Amino acid sequence: MHNFVETKVPGPCPCCNTEIEYLYKTENIPYFSDILIISAICPECGYKFVDTQLLKHDPPARYTLPVNSVDDLSVRVVRSMSASIEIPELGVRIDPGPVSQGFVSNVEGVLDRIEQVVNGAFNWGNEAEKENAAALLANIVKVKAGTFPITLILEDPDGNSGIIDDKTVKEAYTPEE
Repeated sequence: MHNFVETKVPGPCPCCNTEIEYLYKTENIPYFSDILIISAICPECGYKFVDTQLLKHDPPARYTLPVNSVDDLSVRVVRSMSASIEIPELGVRIDPGPVSQGFVSNVEGVLDRIEQVVNGAFNWGNEAEKENAAALLANIVKVKAGTFPITLILEDPDGNSGIIDDKTVKEAYTPEE
């Protein structure tokens, strides 16, 4: 039996210095690992922070999952702040950055996150960017309908991420400097 911990630690908001609570919570993902989820939200300025970390340490890893059907949309995806996500068929690559957040979701949740960003292109993009955004959104609809196969690639130099499915290919890789 696992003992799961939930601890709240007070600290300053890095944006406005208001005293906020950082929540440290452990969870178990079956057949994978225990993970630590760290989160905080500042009620004053809206600052949000979320990260996930495996409680085991692995070397850098690349996970590759073929997504060919609606069933594949429910495959669990754990992304730490240090991981990149790539879907070559959609021309999408999400690299980690200073505001990058970790998450525990599934393939459909990853597609939903991409949709949210692409929808933003309609507010600020030029005509060509809006056309590209519309085409990408149409392809995401096809992926969700199971009619547009894609490959989901997750690379984590810290080894704190994963795609949990029997079809996932896990391999070591050397992060680019």
